[in-house]
Amino acid sequence: MASHFADRICKAVKTKKTPLIVGLDPVYSRLPIAIRSQKGMSDAKSAAAAIDAVLEFSLKIVKIVAPLVPAIKVNIAFFERFLWEGIESYYSIISEAQDLDVEIIGDVKRGDIGHTAQNYALAHLQNPELKGLEDVLAPDAITVNGFAGYEGIAPFAEIADKQGKGVFVWVRASNPSAAEIQDFADASGMKMYEKIAEVTAAIANQSARIGASGYSNIGMVVGGTTAEQTAVLRQKYGKIIFLVPGFGSQGATASDCMKFCKPDGTGALINASRSIIYAYEDARYQSQFGDNWEKCIEQAVLDAKIELAKAV
Repeated sequence: MASHFADRICKAVKTKKTPLIVGLDPVYSRLPIAIRSQKGMSDAKSAAAAIDAVLEFSLKIVKIVAPLVPAIKVNIAFFERFLWEGIESYYSIISEAQDLDVEIIGDVKRGDIGHTAQNYALAHLQNPELKGLEDVLAPDAITVNGFAGYEGIAPFAEIADKQGKGVFVWVRASNPSAAEIQDFADASGMKMYEKIAEVTAAIANQSARIGASGYSNIGMVVGGTTAEQTAVLRQKYGKIIFLVPGFGSQGATASDCMKFCKPDGTGALINASRSIIYAYEDARYQSQFGDNWEKCIEQAVLDAKIELAKAV
């Protein structure tokens, strides 16, 4: 039987001594000059050149951060824009991460109802069983959109159960305008994000989904930039792991994000993307490491780990 996703994540958090995870949102124009100037990667208007550069950058980041963090989150949108070559690169990154023994979360935010949701789940969570795809691996967990309610989430949860994988339901976004929709309240005062959390918890808290760690394989995405309003979810849903975006470039502080962890440091994964993967643009790291962009990224991860540890 496949191992339990939440148990693996909790073990990885303890082993790496941090809830920090690194998000991959690579944009060609921001890649290091050392990569963009290479032969075959220097033409921004060439799909082949651009995706080759993005893939090389991404694989190097995976190798840098894998020994330091429990998981990596790959935003599929930054690869889908390159169509089939981008999708191939996305799966190459997943394969590399699994070889390096780091959990990988596919940030895909799929969502629909019935058979459509089931097929999204098969496409993004299940390791392919079709002939010719035996060597392709799906990520260890994915993000999904819970707008369709229970029947839009359940098919993902069922595939995750069978595969030993995880699902993070998008409950409250980290961007400012999300409040216009997600904080909208019904007549009783319950906000939309609170209702989505309630529906998600009804699926997550089923006893068969709780691992030895005490956590479910079904989690929630809750933005760190909304900690003052949403940290109460930590107390309400004790068996759920929170995936918390917003740390770093989006403005959430370490203190904001750590509100979603329990006192023992478990219960949340704190994602930082641009503040780490583009650390070589930061004058602090340039002054230390010059053009060595890989050392800049490594140091940014170490600094973020320290910052989160102090916030505890």
